[in-house]
Amino acid sequence: MSKSNKKELNEFEEKLIDLGSLSKKELVQKAKKFSKKYCVGDGDGFKLKDYETKASFNLGEEGKPLVNQTLQMGVDALAAMQDVLYAQDKWSLLLIFQAMDAAGKDGAIKHVMSGVNPQGCQVFSFKAPSSEDLDHDFLWRCQKHLPERGRIGIFNRSYYEEVLVVRVHEQILKSQKLPEKLITKDIWDERFQDIRNFEKYLNRNGTIVLKFFLNVSKKEQKERFIERVDNPDKNWKFSAADAKERGYWDDYMHAYQELIENTSTKKSPWYVIPADNKSYARIAIASAIITALEEMDLEYPKVSKEKIAELNAVKQALLDEKD
Repeated sequence: MSKSNKKELNEFEEKLIDLGSLSKKELVQKAKKFSKKYCVGDGDGFKLKDYETKASFNLGEEGKPLVNQTLQMGVDALAAMQDVLYAQDKWSLLLIFQAMDAAGKDGAIKHVMSGVNPQGCQVFSFKAPSSEDLDHDFLWRCQKHLPERGRIGIFNRSYYEEVLVVRVHEQILKSQKLPEKLITKDIWDERFQDIRNFEKYLNRNGTIVLKFFLNVSKKEQKERFIERVDNPDKNWKFSAADAKERGYWDDYMHAYQELIENTSTKKSPWYVIPADNKSYARIAIASAIITALEEMDLEYPKVSKEKIAELNAVKQALLDEKD
């Protein structure tokens, strides 16, 4: 290990020890500060090129246990907050993950949500639309899977595909059964507007929307593709179509630039997460989710005096039972 990496490792270890001594409130404040650097907020003036794909540190293999320990702290905090969300049954949280292939969406969802009660979490993956989907508006298939109150919904890809892959491959648009006069040069701006209005509607009804773009570099994607070919256990993850889409990299980056600029708002923000380091990306995502849950002012439902008296009476009856 180089001297610089060793220094970073020691500094990170000191920070981890410090995190372990923090109260829940202090830990949430740390998470908020950490995730803020990746939050786009209002998309005006957004430039994708201003966001790095690499983490701000590189601890190497020796640092993995510390990074994993930090992530676990975030997972534990998230699980505790999700329990209150479920019990309160008023708010819901929708998490949207978008990225180029091999950016780590599946792994991020798996690790960040690993401590969450399955009863309070729903994951849906959206691939090519079915014939039934195409007989409806472009938001329809996602609307069917919105999270109920008290739950966290996760979309692995989403209605944003309609301003990504459909924009990069405009021939898809022509197969979507839209009246020809509606397919104009303004269609992408119109869809951005529809999405903003839809997410505003969700927000006004108690569903908070967080959107994550896992910002992986073209070089890192290439390495992960090669790994998937070389590793038999990962062959199933790779197809020739993935490599073909890589050829449209610049078109996709332009599409992401446009959609984030036009659909990131203060209440439904995009987070541009550096994804070349998977562990770092997961910590950043967990931090953003913790921040959003904290802003809901969650608390367990208050029990009335009458209910408490009833519970005490039940308890006394149980104590009075003869074994």
